[in-house]
Amino acid sequence: MITVVKCGGQVLDDDLLLEVFCRDFAALEGPKVLVHGGGALAGRFQKALGMEPVKYEGRRVTDEATLQVVTMVYAGWCNKKVVSLLQADGCNAVGLSGCDGSVVTASRRPPLTLSDGRTVDFGWVGDVTPGSVNAAFLQLLLEKGMTPVLSAINHDGQGHLLNTNADTVAASVAAALGASLVTCFEQPGVLQNREDPSSVIPIIDKETYAALKADGVVADGMIPKLDQAFDALDKGARQVRICHSGALLTGGGTIIR
Repeated sequence: MITVVKCGGQVLDDDLLLEVFCRDFAALEGPKVLVHGGGALAGRFQKALGMEPVKYEGRRVTDEATLQVVTMVYAGWCNKKVVSLLQADGCNAVGLSGCDGSVVTASRRPPLTLSDGRTVDFGWVGDVTPGSVNAAFLQLLLEKGMTPVLSAINHDGQGHLLNTNADTVAASVAAALGASLVTCFEQPGVLQNREDPSSVIPIIDKETYAALKADGVVADGMIPKLDQAFDALDKGARQVRICHSGALLTGGGTIIR
């Protein structure tokens, strides 16, 4: 079975965490695809350039200047850094953005009404579905012994790049390939108490998720992670696990079902 792994959070901005993760990913048996974000690093670059990142419900607003920054960070530095580490670990990785081989297309997100009633235009932000993933191309790469490494920069097929949530990309790729999905970040899983790393919630189903959101236990950037996890299961992914980047091979974390 194919495994799709998503790596994000602070991991890509921490050399030690990233090196350990890439070593473990390279050792993961079977065909695999890596999807990465880089939002923490992109936010740091924005601030260094005098820009203030803007997010609503964990999702980044992407104007033209922000699109340029996230493209340089995600499809440039992060993607090639990860590929170089994987190559050093003996994994024949190939780094791609969505426009490379048209591996992932996206449609520009229309203005959305948030839970508080506000309407937000997210700018150059794309939405991805399993149907917009070029699964045949990914399968071809896997059959040739290559490991695709996908950034969250995709395109609309009309010459426009779009910033896409990496969790959405990973969920769509996993569903399109009928794969297992593992989402890795700097926490040991979904936490009952965000201040207590030992409070991992072992299993979350849709009913539990609704209660956790209502109680404010799950909030901010964890919402899109879990939304996409359930969406992946609904659309064809085999299973979903959310865990620490250092637990890729050892198990643990939160199982979504």
